Amino acid sequence: MLNVGSINEGFVLDHIKAGKCMEIYKHLGLDKLDCQVAIIKNAKSNKMGKKDIIKIDCSLDNINLDILGYIDHNITVNIIHNGEIIEKKQLTLPKVIKNVLKCKNPRCICSIEQELEQVFTLTDEEKQIYRCKYCEEKYN
Repeated sequence: MLNVGSINEGFVLDHIKAGKCMEIYKHLGLDKLDCQVAIIKNAKSNKMGKKDIIKIDCSLDNINLDILGYIDHNITVNIIHNGEIIEKKQLTLPKVIKNVLKCKNPRCICSIEQELEQVFTLTDEEKQIYRCKYCEEKYN
């Protein structure tokens, strides 16, 4: 049995689809934080069969929950204080995403102007379709 120690202050990302934890690690910039991060891949789950879990020993203020919501809005964020779960946050699809997606339209102003933010707006929540703010190129 694998044993990963508990954390005293921080948060746990639970119910991550199996195989998605490294994508989340990259998009959240966890390698740039000066804190402990434990990644558990393919953990057994009664609900999901297999799941990934990420334990992060730092403040939730350092994390962009919109990125998490975009990657997988079924992830549960467990906030830990004094070794106990004090809150569970459920994620939703963010209405606007900045600098996560890149516009595929080579003529779009955000593809030409390097300093311009890549901004996408949720246009169809059911189909999880986002469109570029500038040219309305579809991204799904």
